[in-house]
Amino acid sequence: MFSFDIFCICDDFCREFDAESSKNAIEIVKYRGCGKRKLEISDSEIIIILTIFHTNTFRNFKHFYLHCVLENFKELFPKAPSYSRFVGLTKRVGTKMFFFLRLCLLGECTGISFVDSTCIPICHNRRIYRNKVFAWVAQRGKSTMGWFFGFKLHLLCNERGELLDFVLTKGNIDDCDKMIFNVFSKDIFGKLYADRGYVGKSLFEMLWNNNVHIVTGLKANMKNKLMSLWDKIMLRKRFIIETINDQLKNVCQLAHSRHRCIDNFLVNILAALCAYCFFDKKPAINVDFNLKKEKTTRFVDVIYPKFRLVYSLFFTK
Repeated sequence: MFSFDIFCICDDFCREFDAESSKNAIEIVKYRGCGKRKLEISDSEIIIILTIFHTNTFRNFKHFYLHCVLENFKELFPKAPSYSRFVGLTKRVGTKMFFFLRLCLLGECTGISFVDSTCIPICHNRRIYRNKVFAWVAQRGKSTMGWFFGFKLHLLCNERGELLDFVLTKGNIDDCDKMIFNVFSKDIFGKLYADRGYVGKSLFEMLWNNNVHIVTGLKANMKNKLMSLWDKIMLRKRFIIETINDQLKNVCQLAHSRHRCIDNFLVNILAALCAYCFFDKKPAINVDFNLKKEKTTRFVDVIYPKFRLVYSLFFTK
């Protein structure tokens, strides 16, 4: 669905970004016969069209652009170019979309964070040797669903379902890689909850030195360790990050096998993450407890009946 608030936020950011980047930009010398074609559609309009596509029920961008943008949204985007021209223009908004996501849409750490990774296959396993677009970039990897050929998207979120940070790596990179957590540990603090794939002494010590306490489950061959009741409960709430991965893949169309260019593949990932950040309802848990109410109910329900029983036994005839 189209929202004017989203368009205003994106348009204001693009104007400020252009103003700041023009101060330190290198002057380009235009030769004769160069730069005659004037671009009528703005970068903010390109970003908002890509974001709307990932928040809608369309599964084919060409069908969405031809029948929705050029027909239904003709009054909103009167200078929209043809489909082939628009696909060629999506590369130019990759940098702006990245900074727009990093500076305006990501949430803040509250002391409770969840981390997980999801695979992004770029083709079927039988077509690995025939793939030429990602032949020198993508790698084979293994997840809980089996082997795949592509990339990994590592996500970090809080208990409100807001994205805190993201890292895109090759498919053969381990989830416990220190380069990933060097990026994640810059803006987080408190407890970090993860699955058994993040068990590691070196990773625990590195995060502990950065004021982050990572809490993971135990593997089958590990000895049992004491864990607080709060950590056990929060480990069960890891469905938040799993639900985010599910929405990114099934609603925002994070992964598909129709990419013909690496630049458009990266723009597709950024547009899917931007679309999720604009969702009204995100998976979240409520950790705000009313301690006064809890103490009052405990006295009335537990302590007071015992006091009446003792009084009736010793102080009544």
